[in-house]
Amino acid sequence: MPYDEKRLYEVLDDFKGKKGVLIEALHGVQEVFGYIPEESIPIIAEELLVPVSEIYGVITFYNFFTTTPPSKYEIKLCFGTACYVKGAEQVLEKLKGILRVPIGTTTPDGLFSIQPVRCLGACSLAPAMLIGDELYGKLLEEGKIESIIEEYRNKG
Repeated sequence: MPYDEKRLYEVLDDFKGKKGVLIEALHGVQEVFGYIPEESIPIIAEELLVPVSEIYGVITFYNFFTTTPPSKYEIKLCFGTACYVKGAEQVLEKLKGILRVPIGTTTPDGLFSIQPVRCLGACSLAPAMLIGDELYGKLLEEGKIESIIEEYRNKG
């Protein structure tokens, strides 16, 4: 859902006047928008009577929270033992080169982000990645990663 200040106030309304609800409120905001919009942070601070610095402290401390809008296509790259041994690091470097983004950030067009995961349960296809519900394996085959990314770029 795109950022909507009215919707933000609706989410925060459940937490106003209560002590110790910052993490719960941030979960609520992120659940609605898919991330915690930067422009929402001063409003959260004002509504919950919490310093902005405390909000940033919580957001940066917990991996779960993000101020980056989610990508349309999150690439979950397997780093389980089989995938790691069979070249997950090479796949990661190739993806970072093609997409020109570090792990955990979204491409400027909003299409892609890269998220390493512990295991996809596709060891026979190592190295493997998941985009949405589509599983891709044997990613070090010549041109495979490029063609997969191009396919998703064409989808938009």
